[in-house]
Amino acid sequence: MKEKNPEYLTTLERGLTVLRSFNKSQPEMQLSEVAAATNLSPAVARRCLNTFVELGYVVKVGKKFLLTPEVLVFGSAFLASASIDSVVGEHLQRVRDETGDSSSISVLSGEDILYLAHIPTNRHIRLNAGVGTRFPAHATSMGKVLLAYMTETRAVEYFERAELKRFTDLTVTSKDTLKQQLIDIKKKGYCSVLNELDYGLVSVAVPVFDDNGNVLAAINCSTGASRIAQDELVRTRLPLLKVAAKDIQYALSKWPILLHSLLKN
Repeated sequence: MKEKNPEYLTTLERGLTVLRSFNKSQPEMQLSEVAAATNLSPAVARRCLNTFVELGYVVKVGKKFLLTPEVLVFGSAFLASASIDSVVGEHLQRVRDETGDSSSISVLSGEDILYLAHIPTNRHIRLNAGVGTRFPAHATSMGKVLLAYMTETRAVEYFERAELKRFTDLTVTSKDTLKQQLIDIKKKGYCSVLNELDYGLVSVAVPVFDDNGNVLAAINCSTGASRIAQDELVRTRLPLLKVAAKDIQYALSKWPILLHSLLKN
């Protein structure tokens, strides 16, 4: 295990863990639920929660705690300082305009992918996504691309921690099967997924590199499986995504703030 920096603040880590424990399935929790979700003692969880209440990031209603809109300050600060829309938005928009599919860029965050930008389709599809959306990496095309290019150390850590949850009958839940898929994806340079995160969804994704060959992010096209067959999606969208990935790579090389931020991810 990597030795922690002597300047590392465990108290801050615990506080951030408490904030991140709130999600779509647990938007409000009692103290005992927060403690269980974070593996913190009730006393530590209580101190963290009460601090966030004082700071305005959490509110207490009866016995339950929930986040306030103030937490959006953290995300908006990144978006404003990194100017991600101005750097990658036009390239994702071009893919969307040429295909009619939604187009997104994401990075790996723990066992999930985290959306940094999303250009939606005008058509109705079952998957709702936007900036800040998280999905389990193992069930998405962008996630599998990012997993395929992990360093050996990070791959070991991922497979030690990851719980490969089943979302459909086609979701890959075997770690051995996923490992083999990742080898194949890295050889091909792209990933396409059908009906793994939800039925009726098909997507294809490619990596975005920096000038030194490091993978920074992944971009994709996603649409309804009733609209286009998977092999046709790959045939027609993959060339467009590869061009967009190259254009984004070039744009990032001219925008060091965002480039360095993604490299630290």
